[in-house]
Amino acid sequence: MEILVEVGDKAQKGQVLCIIEAMKLMNEIEAYQSGTIVEILVEDGKAVSVGTPLFVIEP
Repeated sequence: MEILVEVGDKAQKGQVLCIIEAMKLMNEIEAYQSGTIVEILVEDGKAVSVGTPLFVIEP
């Protein structure tokens, strides 16, 4: 997993926040809403499972 944003960054709905590799494919994870990144819940380079929350975005 490669995180492309930092806490405090402004994100727009649809903006790519991170890239996750799954079965040799790179998947872009987009913001579900516009707002400010208030917390990153995972570490860069760590494995994640389906359904794991990755970011907290405050509108």
